[in-house]
Amino acid sequence: MGLSAKPRPAPARRFDSREQEAYLALWRTYDRLRALEDATFAEFDLTPQQYNVLRLLKASQPEPVPTLGLVSRLVSKAPDVTRMLDKLAARGLLTRTRSETDRRTVLVAITPAGLALLDQIAGPLRDCHKRQLGHLSAAELDALTGLLKAARDPHEPPGSPWK
Repeated sequence: MGLSAKPRPAPARRFDSREQEAYLALWRTYDRLRALEDATFAEFDLTPQQYNVLRLLKASQPEPVPTLGLVSRLVSKAPDVTRMLDKLAARGLLTRTRSETDRRTVLVAITPAGLALLDQIAGPLRDCHKRQLGHLSAAELDALTGLLKAARDPHEPPGSPWK
């Protein structure tokens, strides 16, 4: 009684294309790294977006930043910038004033309390970044940064600070 070997079905392809594989790898990486970052920011009752706003305001001081200028420099799109600014203002971390030359423009500035919070979070955030990517060499970090820039470059709007 002879048993005939049945052909095995080809293994299912995990990805439809190299582009899909790279994108999903990037997404998974973001998810893993973001979990570490979220835990760090939670200790300070901040979101990553709120931290980014404060960081940008610190970099521009002593000049206030128009809200729309701030929005264009965020790392990622924020769905409701007004509500985010409201929360930071309620905590005394930033101020908003109307421009004297254009009453439609709202100017945003960091407060001393906002600067103090950034100073307080600086060490723990550096530690977080070390946990996220500290296992990579300087050359690997440079290569990764270059590849990420090359991937997003055609999708950045003209004049983007990320170009």
